[in-house]
Amino acid sequence: MTFKVDFKVRDYECDLQGIVNNSVYFNYLEHARHEFLYANGIDFAQLARDKINLVVMRSEIDYKQSLVPGDEFYVVVEPERISRLKFGFRQTVIRKSDDKVMLKALVIGTSVNEQGRPFLPEQVNQLFKSE
Repeated sequence: MTFKVDFKVRDYECDLQGIVNNSVYFNYLEHARHEFLYANGIDFAQLARDKINLVVMRSEIDYKQSLVPGDEFYVVVEPERISRLKFGFRQTVIRKSDDKVMLKALVIGTSVNEQGRPFLPEQVNQLFKSE
């Protein structure tokens, strides 16, 4: 299953070098994951209200090239099962003008209940049933 979200670099996301600050990519990736969940019937905010918290355990990012102000790009999201209680999102940032890969990431997470214990609610587990 592949999913993508479109973006455009805003001036204030760039640092003194005129490129997107490395921390901003985390925001792009997170927003794309939330949109992926929402498109698959999972409301991240509602889960939190229900005392189910999706949490990031690990983020691996390989920066390939830098985005600059005005660049249009998209983030590809591909979910994968990591283990019984862990899931991953392979994400790629691709510049639209030339289809150049700007960044590749693997974000690994789980969900925790009100007591902070890991578990996967059925609606999240369903994302990985076809794998």
